[in-house]
Amino acid sequence: MSDEAPCTIRIAAALIDDGAGRLLLVRKTGTEWFMQAGGKIEDGESPVGALRRELREEIGLVLAADDDARHLGRYSAPAANEPGHTVEAEIFHVRMRHAPATRSEIEEAVWVDHVAATALPLAPLTRDHILPLSRAL
Repeated sequence: MSDEAPCTIRIAAALIDDGAGRLLLVRKTGTEWFMQAGGKIEDGESPVGALRRELREEIGLVLAADDDARHLGRYSAPAANEPGHTVEAEIFHVRMRHAPATRSEIEEAVWVDHVAATALPLAPLTRDHILPLSRAL
């Protein structure tokens, strides 16, 4: 067991739902875990700015205004694809019906209800925080 603290990765991610009980989950190329669209916050970038950039790059979703994404809070979980790392995620709620165009590092994007979501291999952040948040919305 190492005495070193795990590395923290700051991200912005979107809990995207369609208002009819379905969530949009994505899976990055070469990985098995489904998660939210979003990504790392770059130096000097605001969380909502990072979210806007990542959604456009990953699934072709353009938010018309910053208030199209409602901040839900900051959550931490073990990183799904980077062992020994923790993600610290600024989570935003986006409600819309969007036909995702997988781009960048995204291999798959799916609309799923809560039952179908629990049958997928989920990233810890999605399993432990996003699904409970989505049930409360």
